[in-house]
Amino acid sequence: MEPISVVIITLNEEKNIGRCLESVFDLTDEIVVVDSFSTDKTREICKKHNVVFIQKEWEGYTQSKNFAMAQAKHDLILSLDADEVLSEELRQSLRSVLTNRPADGYTMNRLTNFCGKWIKHGGWYPDKKLRLIDRRKGKWTGSHLHERLVLNEGSVTAHLKGDLLHYSFHNISDHIRQIDKFSALRAKAYFESGARVTWWHLFFKPGFSFFRTYILKAGFLDGYYGYIIAFSTAYAHFLRYAKLYELKKNNARKS
Repeated sequence: MEPISVVIITLNEEKNIGRCLESVFDLTDEIVVVDSFSTDKTREICKKHNVVFIQKEWEGYTQSKNFAMAQAKHDLILSLDADEVLSEELRQSLRSVLTNRPADGYTMNRLTNFCGKWIKHGGWYPDKKLRLIDRRKGKWTGSHLHERLVLNEGSVTAHLKGDLLHYSFHNISDHIRQIDKFSALRAKAYFESGARVTWWHLFFKPGFSFFRTYILKAGFLDGYYGYIIAFSTAYAHFLRYAKLYELKKNNARKS
């Protein structure tokens, strides 16, 4: 079997990291965790699983994930978030790749658990992600929240059967806190790119976002939480542009 390294970045992930590590420990002889100085029990849990634990100041998602890949001893890298777990079918697919690997990178579908419910509509599934690559053929790119694994031109990609199980939010409050955090990051990215903000973005785009998520993409089939997701997605759209407007206004005052 071809050797593989699993790499994970963490910050206060004591609720998730143990479950993530247990889903991959028998697939690899190396798990690398790059931690941004967690203040909870993340370090202790990782040490119990005998991982390579490195602490490093946070430099952003792209930089942190590329740094983590660079610390691995094997070229074949499985990059995971701490709140992700390999389904049994995905584990078996991965084993097959390690025995015979015809591609340079592999995508997989991500299935998200929201407040205890698996979400299969509203544009949340299949959420295809490139997570398994030969690091000599690609890297993480992007800024702020737009980071993604990208393979070099001419590389071969294949798709793995099975789901990457994503345990996203334990409750609605967690989701709202993340919307507030991520909307600020997106607004900053938009501001740095010179993006405009108009009445369309503030008044109409949030409503269209709800309609698209809940109706066009059948979010209503996920019941109560399908509605919550559609509404919060609309709110997130509003918030990122409201914060962009605020950034532009503050910048104009300084000029």
